[in-house]
Amino acid sequence: MSKTDRTEMLKQLNEILEVEISGVVRYLHYSLMIMGPNRIPIIQFFRNQATEGFNHAAIIGEKITALGGHPSLKVKPVPETNKHAVLDILRESVEFEKAALEKYYSFLPLCGDDVALEELIRQLIKQEQEHIEECEKMLVVSK
Repeated sequence: MSKTDRTEMLKQLNEILEVEISGVVRYLHYSLMIMGPNRIPIIQFFRNQATEGFNHAAIIGEKITALGGHPSLKVKPVPETNKHAVLDILRESVEFEKAALEKYYSFLPLCGDDVALEELIRQLIKQEQEHIEECEKMLVVSK
C-alpha cells in the first residue's frame, strides 16, 4: 500500500471514529431525555445504541493503530434540536445513521486487497443498516 493510500485510509477511518464517538454522546443523551410510560424499553434501546457506537469506535481505533495511525480525539458535533419526543428522536437517529452509513460505504474502495479490512467494514455496514431499519420500523405508527 502506498503512503498516499495509507494516509487517505487513516484520514477516513478517523472521520468514522469521530462519527461513532459522537453516536455514543447522541444516544446517551437521547436515553436521558425519554419520558413517559414507555420510557424503560426505549431508554434501553438507545443505551444499546450508545454501547454499539462505543464498540464500533474501539474497533475502528484499533484498526487505525494497527495501520500505524493515531486515533482522533475529536467528536463530530452533536446538534441539540431540543426535540425530545420519541418520534423526533427516532427521525434524528435515522438521519445520523444514514450519514454514518455513507461514511462506511465511501471507505470500502480504500480496502483494496485487504480482505479482512473489507469484511470488517462490511460487518459494520450491516449493523448500521440494521439499526436504520429498526428505527424506521419504530417510526411506523399503527392506524
